[in-house]
Amino acid sequence: MRWRNLIARKQEATEHRCGCLRALPGAAIFLLFAAVCAAGNGFAEDQSRENALALEQQGKNTEAEAAWRSYLEAHPASSEAYAHLGLLEARQERYGEAVPLYQKAIALQPSIPGLRLNLGLAYFKSGQMKLALGEFVPLLKAAPQSSPDRDRLTILVGMCHYGMGEYTAAIPYLKTASELDPQNLQLLLALAHSYLWLKRYQNVMDVYRQILTLNAESAEADMLAGEALDELKDVPGAIEQFRAAVKADPSMPEVHFGLGYLLYTQRRYAEAAPELQAEIHNNPDHAQALTYLADIDMQLDHPDAAVPLLQKAIGADPAIELAHLDLGIIDAAAGNNEAALREMKTAEKLAPGDVNVHWRLGRFYRSVGNQQAAAAELEKARTLTQAADTKLVDKMNPGAQKRQPQ
Repeated sequence: MRWRNLIARKQEATEHRCGCLRALPGAAIFLLFAAVCAAGNGFAEDQSRENALALEQQGKNTEAEAAWRSYLEAHPASSEAYAHLGLLEARQERYGEAVPLYQKAIALQPSIPGLRLNLGLAYFKSGQMKLALGEFVPLLKAAPQSSPDRDRLTILVGMCHYGMGEYTAAIPYLKTASELDPQNLQLLLALAHSYLWLKRYQNVMDVYRQILTLNAESAEADMLAGEALDELKDVPGAIEQFRAAVKADPSMPEVHFGLGYLLYTQRRYAEAAPELQAEIHNNPDHAQALTYLADIDMQLDHPDAAVPLLQKAIGADPAIELAHLDLGIIDAAAGNNEAALREMKTAEKLAPGDVNVHWRLGRFYRSVGNQQAAAAELEKARTLTQAADTKLVDKMNPGAQKRQPQ
């Protein structure tokens, strides 16, 4: 995933993973509000309890919370009160606060209908996927076949694995869930992303075709297909997919960068530059877009235009090797040898396996008369190039290394 890796998207198991939280269907979210409400049956009648329930049903969350806490003062062992207080916190999207209230209710009375599901949902919505799985998996095993509960729990278990980055585990659940709900675009996108992270690019394209039947103008789906085609070495196809994504949603994060980067790799600088500029317009601190736009300026012999872009890129993300290398090249050309060496050594530290970094360092050392250091860097570049060539040959002819000489 060349350009995806360069974007350096974070892989935390939270909302990043392309809509993990958004993909939860409305029916499942509704349980968070509905399941506990039936739990009052069998409890002794009490006017303060009735008042708390009435306020809750009217959507007066603050007043209802106060009423339930007042009720708890008289009934400190009321699992129902704790359950409803958890529900009120969840209604206000304070899922972390809901968790201990649900836990207390379960400790007092584990049999309240839907309470463990609500606890799992609170974990899920607060990003605690592993704890959510601990609630959802036993519920899924116990759910009757072909029941709405089983369908919802299949989605939830799949999305938990997805949110944790456990894509191999997520795929069977997401695939089953998308078959049960073929109109759910977010589930298909999650499934496609899972395939992409596992480098199952043909599967990405299969899901992409399904998505097109639901939404022919999905920028996210076009980007996924573009990434998959890029990995399948179909760069023209990838470029067309990214063009379609730009057309569908020009404000989508990374969409202009993805197209610009692909055009950049083909040395189509006149086309790449406007796309990178568009990404910077959408996100002025997009370090990668700034770096590649600056590199285009360098390729076109405009170092003065490149310098402020490189400086801004490094300010936004000091770990971008190319920005340091390019700045070092410009400093060297200007005779700022100390600054040039500092930037090139930083680039080497960030990317010790980059042939170009060692080659540039070797040329720099040679230019300042340090022949020993120049020879060492150029030897590193030669060794890395030779290793890459050997790896390519082995990949193209995997049986060669197994054959014994006659």
